[in-house]
Amino acid sequence: MTPAARCFALVPCAGVGQRAGTGGPKQYSPLAGRSVVAHTLAALAAVPRIAGTLVVLAPDDTLFERHAPDFTGWVARVGGATRAATVAHGLAVLRGKGADDHDWVLVHDAARCLLRPAWVERLIDACWDDAVGGLLALPLADTLKQEGTGAEAGRVDATLPRAGKWAAQTPQMFRLGLLQRALLQAGAAVTDESGAIEALGLAPRLVVGDLENLKVTWPGDFALAARLLETR
Repeated sequence: MTPAARCFALVPCAGVGQRAGTGGPKQYSPLAGRSVVAHTLAALAAVPRIAGTLVVLAPDDTLFERHAPDFTGWVARVGGATRAATVAHGLAVLRGKGADDHDWVLVHDAARCLLRPAWVERLIDACWDDAVGGLLALPLADTLKQEGTGAEAGRVDATLPRAGKWAAQTPQMFRLGLLQRALLQAGAAVTDESGAIEALGLAPRLVVGDLENLKVTWPGDFALAARLLETR
């Protein structure tokens, strides 16, 4: 008999935060009394159906424990040069912790620090019996513009139809075995787990996320995230 599937969270946390302008990894930047990643991990810890959380760090990371002192999950310093490599290495670690092919893995950005447990529960409910898995995402509301190239860089080249387009968020939830195979075949070019699954010819489920589930990326994002945390 196949044992009941479990849920594990995997948080790639090996980035250097070049776009954030923080002078260091953005996941360790202070935000409303704790680090960005500490907010993220606290939200995941509040989801009862997550059996364990693995944080994947860069091999030379010496900062994590200082900035996430309350974290009691697993840490692995096996991060790679790309997100795909970091996640792939983390999946191997989870397998070493006893996770199986049929177990669910929820991959979540360390910098999506406004995550709410209810959104994670919504994703788990929507994907638990799904043959593929899925991700939190938002239907696009803004008009999309395509930038030109060469001499036209910085100018609009075209307006793109927004109908049927969604902005991907995290967590992204897939079976461990399927995601391992997808990442192995897709290589380093994919920017999220759904993209790797799509490359296998599969169609992940879109689960409506929340506008507040933003990824802290640019300098202005920190002020916005702080205001949102303060009003909760």
